[in-house]
Amino acid sequence: MVNQTYTTDVLVVGGGTGGTAAAIQAARRGAKTILVSEFPWLGGMLTSAGVSAPDGNELEAFQTGLWGAFLQELRHRQPGGLDNSWVSFFSYDPRIGAEIFADWVQELPNLQWFSGQVPIEVYQQGDLITGVRFADFTVTAKIILDATELGDLLALAEIPYRWGWELQSEWGEPSAPVTFSSFTKRYPVQAPTWVVVMQDFGEAIAPEIPAAPNENPSLFTGAWDGYGAKTFLNYGRLPGGRFMINWPICGNDYGEGVERLIDSEQSRREFLQESRWHSQNFARFIQNQLGRRYGLAEQLFPSPSSAFALHPYYRESRRLVGLTTVREQDILPVAGGSVASIFHDAIAKDVGVGEASGREAIAFGNYANDHHYPGVQFPLQPKSLRWGGRWTGTPFTIPYSCLIPAATDGFLVCEKNISVSHIANGATRLQPVVMGIGQAAGMAAAMCVELNCQPRDLAVRVLQAALLQDHRAKAAIFPLFNLPPNHSDWLHWQLYYLDNPQAYPASGNCPSWDKSYDSAFDKILIRESHCFQGILHHLDQQNYRFTITTPAENQGQTWQLVTLRSHINEQLQICPHDQLITVWGRQNHVGNWLLVEHLDRVQK
Repeated sequence: MVNQTYTTDVLVVGGGTGGTAAAIQAARRGAKTILVSEFPWLGGMLTSAGVSAPDGNELEAFQTGLWGAFLQELRHRQPGGLDNSWVSFFSYDPRIGAEIFADWVQELPNLQWFSGQVPIEVYQQGDLITGVRFADFTVTAKIILDATELGDLLALAEIPYRWGWELQSEWGEPSAPVTFSSFTKRYPVQAPTWVVVMQDFGEAIAPEIPAAPNENPSLFTGAWDGYGAKTFLNYGRLPGGRFMINWPICGNDYGEGVERLIDSEQSRREFLQESRWHSQNFARFIQNQLGRRYGLAEQLFPSPSSAFALHPYYRESRRLVGLTTVREQDILPVAGGSVASIFHDAIAKDVGVGEASGREAIAFGNYANDHHYPGVQFPLQPKSLRWGGRWTGTPFTIPYSCLIPAATDGFLVCEKNISVSHIANGATRLQPVVMGIGQAAGMAAAMCVELNCQPRDLAVRVLQAALLQDHRAKAAIFPLFNLPPNHSDWLHWQLYYLDNPQAYPASGNCPSWDKSYDSAFDKILIRESHCFQGILHHLDQQNYRFTITTPAENQGQTWQLVTLRSHINEQLQICPHDQLITVWGRQNHVGNWLLVEHLDRVQK
């Protein structure tokens, strides 16, 4: 294989969340595709980086595309279900996530995957990217996607990118700083975290976790103050008595000299070693404080130290200078509304995206903006709302043109390296968003091959229609709280708002729709749930408690009621205080909530 050259339609460099989605979607569309990854697992944040308790796009209506398909597959394969932690509605063994992605890739004969390789050189002809050289081979392609964790192709190709903060004077972002400071210099980007997984050994004594160099237990003092040790551990609880340690408060976020990640290969290795040592010392601190019942997980990740993820969870990357830049204003809810505004025709035409029609959206997220700087609380404009008995984030969209370089052809980005401000990156970086970006980028790349055009000349409306009507994993373009993807009118309303963007509702709810949709789907959910009868208590708006009367083994217990389903959300809001109701749902014991799938009132 040394010095061999492969020729393909689409080359995806990087096997993380976005790259894996992009390669699968491009190949499913029919393009001859090569995926080159550094690590033996695909999926990045969702698997090899160990963040197997993902955040965002959790509502039923937002579980579309490859993200929704991934969740469905997890539900089928994960013994005991996904209700294990309190930070996420979906926590799972990362080995199962990696297995899903590997199976999806293997079933595609036109998708070739190479692992253990990193890009060394990018080949160009003028403003056109034509190929990438790796240690053992070279790949030439019609469209090349940078899906690396840190935007490495941007640097190798000398494509303009951003790294660090923008001041408020740049775009008028309300949370951006007015001037640079020692803080912005110390943390030019968000801190990564090297996830470590710990295990409950029960009555056995876990092996002692050795101290890593420069151990300083005082860095972790107060890590779970205000939470308690049990709640702290259950934050990222995984099946099998394991705990994902990805903790921001006096925990294992590491940002000392984070600029070394893009300085040189040697300085990057130094930072990575320190980051991993930091997590080892945090795990040791946990063991010393909570006892030898807790130790490093065994036989988890495919590495000599199997409790440690294969690489850090990177929250920020080099960020492309693209045709459009997503700013904080673009992710915040409109005045009096529950959703962000969406990019207009005028914007798409102004930046030169070919034949733009409707909105430019190609993916969306709903996570609340969240930045990580060790030891520093950085205030951001709120973008949250109460929904389904809990807090969630207001949804926003990602425009296609933020994937396209300002002056380079044959190239797209599809990871955290999109054209986004440092502030807005705190919401666009989340796993489901990046998976949606990757799916859209893969679809766009394949369509550019089909149509023999450059990404900047691809009609956005054609790309949107392809995503909406994909036969394997149809992906929503517009976030609509009350329109789940299995609804018969789903495609109608998605297309309607593409053709009538001015009608997109600030509430995020489309007008009349049949709430009795897909009873077969309801029956499956009820069959997988448990039935409880009890009294519903309204504590305040969107804050529900439920005191169980039957079954007898749960009598007298009080649980928080939450739901991810829009029609259940509506039922809970109008159900009277102290009403006797019957619910079908699943108990999350660490979060002390009942996830309601079906609800009936009981007549008194």
